[in-house]
Amino acid sequence: MHSKADTLSLTFGALSDPTRRAMLSRLAQGPATVKELAAPFSISLPAITKHLKVLERAGLIERGREAQWRPAQLQAAPLKDADQWLSNYRQHWEENFDRLGDYLAQIQKGDVR
Repeated sequence: MHSKADTLSLTFGALSDPTRRAMLSRLAQGPATVKELAAPFSISLPAITKHLKVLERAGLIERGREAQWRPAQLQAAPLKDADQWLSNYRQHWEENFDRLGDYLAQIQKGDVR
């Protein structure tokens, strides 16, 4: 079991790679096999499997078993935790943009020298 901070580290580590982000986008449409996930990429199936293991360790996907296939399925809960963590910074930037907007409005009115 990982602490909340460790879970975020695993989530952001997994999201740091564009191939893994693309795989998550594909899985947002529904479960997929390794071969289906590998189709858009020009990398080997073992490399795709390594990416899937990183996503699985981060809790972003779950792998089932259907006959000889192990379809992957998106698990979005870690993304919600990451979004909640980022929302603190979103509020900071929105406040800064609001102050910048006020300052620019004052400049346009000629209130600032």
